[in-house]
Amino acid sequence: MIEHVAFVAMHTSPLVLPGSGDAGGMNVYLDRLARTLASRGVRVTTFTRRTDPDDPTVAEVCHGYRVVHIEAGPVEPLGIGDLRPYAAPFAAGSLAWIEDHDEHPDVVHSHYWLSGRAGVRIKDALGVPLANSFHTLGKVKDAARGDGEAREPADRLLTEEEVIGRSNCVIASTPYEFEDLLEHYGASPERLCVSPPGVDHGVFAPGNRAEAKARLGIADNPVIVYAGRIQPHKGTNLAVEALSHLTGPGRSGEAVLHIIGGASGESGRAEVERCEATIAERGLGGRVRWFNPVPHETLADHYRAADVVVMPSRSESFGLVAAEAQACGTPVVAANRGGLPYIVRPSDSGLLVDKLDPMAFAAAMRAIIDHPSFAERLSEGAVEFSERFSWDATASRLLELYDGIREAAA
Repeated sequence: MIEHVAFVAMHTSPLVLPGSGDAGGMNVYLDRLARTLASRGVRVTTFTRRTDPDDPTVAEVCHGYRVVHIEAGPVEPLGIGDLRPYAAPFAAGSLAWIEDHDEHPDVVHSHYWLSGRAGVRIKDALGVPLANSFHTLGKVKDAARGDGEAREPADRLLTEEEVIGRSNCVIASTPYEFEDLLEHYGASPERLCVSPPGVDHGVFAPGNRAEAKARLGIADNPVIVYAGRIQPHKGTNLAVEALSHLTGPGRSGEAVLHIIGGASGESGRAEVERCEATIAERGLGGRVRWFNPVPHETLADHYRAADVVVMPSRSESFGLVAAEAQACGTPVVAANRGGLPYIVRPSDSGLLVDKLDPMAFAAAMRAIIDHPSFAERLSEGAVEFSERFSWDATASRLLELYDGIREAAA
């Protein structure tokens, strides 16, 4: 029986608000999964890098779940590209804390390729099995990159291959990511497992749209929501361009776009500048509104207030925003890429767009906004479909996987 799991999340903490910096769906995954495991009597210790002198060494989040801040490199936020030299010191610091506190875990579960690099060192030192979730894959991002975007560093791709080879289990969020690991990395199928993330249905649940708009203080226009980190591969500017094609008669011609989240790294700041240039060129100043990252409870109200949530990502391993929005009864218009076809059921919970073309996205959003009966049917289907995703189910699946790799390694 698994009693203690160590999560390794070097580059971002589960305590950081999603949508800010490098924090996104992975942060939600770490936090909600840890809380669920702790509620079942499994202790979870999450190791992350200290980025602020005021970060406590140990943050007790709830009974059985704590976050340990390890000093590795400058005590300040760093871009992922600047963190690579500190993976070994981070692993050493995590191991020292484990030894000092005699807190040997039964399993190590690393998250993202940088953490995988540290996770391999921790696995070897402790002699315990390692599970790894990449959350995004470098070769997949390269295959989907846009014009002018830099390729992922060779160091990342080599590290991903090493982590795949050294992990006892690599956990894919969807069958599509499973196939990517086979196709792009030649991973051994017997070492791959599928375990989708969940949704907190106590927070993300249907509600009255007018009341949600009143709580948020927003007007009664049709609302399109983009939520998450702002980066080129997330397609933020494509969402703005799509809005410019929603004109003329019909409610969609009065639609506004709410962008909820912050720029992630230099490429994110460049994407914000592209969005602002598009807004100015297309005369959309009164139809686009920016929001800082918000807590889950407020984000749920944004979903409830929306007619449509748009996800024009070029690559997406899962797409937690789509699952959360659908749980609130909001149809999703998403790119037919990555894990999104696993999360959105076409013409039942939302619509999938094959081409990354703003006019195609505009047509899909118009079909929902201007046809209330179709929108209502999608809303009902979205709630029903979202019920397949829960953190309880995710925790059960992972405990099964952890037990399996522990027994196989014994």
